[in-house]
Amino acid sequence: MNSQTKLILIKTIHTIIWIFFNLVLFYMAYEVFTNKIDNFIWIGIGLIGFEFIILLFFKMMCPLTIMAQKYSNSAKENFDIYLPNWLAKYNKQIYTAFFIIIILGLIYRILNK
Repeated sequence: MNSQTKLILIKTIHTIIWIFFNLVLFYMAYEVFTNKIDNFIWIGIGLIGFEFIILLFFKMMCPLTIMAQKYSNSAKENFDIYLPNWLAKYNKQIYTAFFIIIILGLIYRILNK
């Protein structure tokens, strides 16, 4: 497999994982918004927590980004994922804020049961 093919494979896997975590976050937001909180919210929190631990372990870089750096010398933020450059650049900030809002909403729902 040549370098270009490996980079495409990494970008595809990275994008699929990104979509998965979006589904997790939006489902969690739906649960909080509709006050239909079930065990899946705790699974979602666990998945996001696991992702955060991995990012901490790799100094706030996704391991797939580190792998992709071997096959690209691009300076663009989205060299390792199929996202618009602006979204790849601010991805962590956007989704961290979204997750915090979900957690605050969850706390509100739990305290007002």
